[in-house]
Amino acid sequence: MSLASEIHGEVEPGFEPVREEFERNFRERGEVGSACAMYVGNEKVVDLWGGLRDRDMCEPWEQNTMVLVFSVTKGMAGLAMALAHSRGYFSYDDRVAQHWPEFAQNGKEAITIRQLLSHQAGLCRFDVPLTLPIIRDLDKLAEVIARQKPAWKPGTRHGYHGISIGWYEGELLRRVDPQHRTLGRFFREEIAEPLGLEFTIGTPESIPESRIAKLIDFAPWEVLLNLKKLPASFAFRVLNPLTLTAESMRNPFVKRPGVIATKEWREAEVAAANGIGTARSLARAYSVFANGGHELHIRPETLRELTNPAVTPTGGRFDLILRTNTSYSMGFFKPSPDFPCAGEYAFGAPGLGGSFAYADPQNKTAYAYVTNKMDFYLWDDPREKALREKFQRCVMSVANRKTGAVPIAR
Repeated sequence: MSLASEIHGEVEPGFEPVREEFERNFRERGEVGSACAMYVGNEKVVDLWGGLRDRDMCEPWEQNTMVLVFSVTKGMAGLAMALAHSRGYFSYDDRVAQHWPEFAQNGKEAITIRQLLSHQAGLCRFDVPLTLPIIRDLDKLAEVIARQKPAWKPGTRHGYHGISIGWYEGELLRRVDPQHRTLGRFFREEIAEPLGLEFTIGTPESIPESRIAKLIDFAPWEVLLNLKKLPASFAFRVLNPLTLTAESMRNPFVKRPGVIATKEWREAEVAAANGIGTARSLARAYSVFANGGHELHIRPETLRELTNPAVTPTGGRFDLILRTNTSYSMGFFKPSPDFPCAGEYAFGAPGLGGSFAYADPQNKTAYAYVTNKMDFYLWDDPREKALREKFQRCVMSVANRKTGAVPIAR
């Protein structure tokens, strides 16, 4: 077996098919380096990694290899906001301006936190070019984003706030947290450290470059060669700089997605896109929320908010940015007919390139897959989808053998 296809880790009895599918990714689906981890209840039943963390240098993906996961970061930011809600720092139905008075500009006075976290606020783009110096200066950034005018009447439609949502979450958290911590620091101190996670939003210098997988990136023009992997309307609009879709994804401007993986960008906090970590840590974090949140003392009211069905905007579920039907709630993607990721109570976030992680409280499961070879799917990357579906079948099979029925719990 070549170094590029060596698989490491373990699976519990009954989950061997997941390992087989993981191996198939390297043999048949062009995988280079990746990891996956899965929990049932509080038990880790899958923990696998393999391939190369640096294809150019032929360096292996190791047990502690971390990788940029793009919008999977939104899920960890959503957990941080949920913990703040559980602590009583805010109610999801509070107006954002109650906690952040400067936000009440240009028609944003009545926007609720629920609408903001459900991508209904119309704040998917910025009229002012955002540069790294602005992004690193959180006070300046807050001034800029507080002035932004919504792209539609808040609450009437929704559209993916691909980059912006993390900065709005971050400033809101700075306002409500008694210590005025950034979202990245709050996540580290209140979730990552108590749970022993290897996941950061904004990368500290203490993490050596040798631990971080090198992305196999693509240039924007390569989208033209992969149009069949994307909703047709989305593909057209992301390439047309005059559309709302393109405007929402080209500010801040980077020449290619992998720029976000460079050291200077990793040092900033981009709570919607620049988290790095392990699949093991993503799955562990979600497993806590899938199993009652006891380790973090999450209140039942907060868990109900996370598992409740998404509130559809008055104009329907069609996403004005992604150009397909979506469902969002509390900072997470929610299952929908076009995105049937897991049970109806599940919540999570996919990431550009193929990574994905979620919690499913219905079956008390958690799942994460990360990769360094980027592809073009919005979700349901064949590598990830194969693992997720195999895992879900194994969960049902093992549960049926043990009890005769799939366990249901809310």
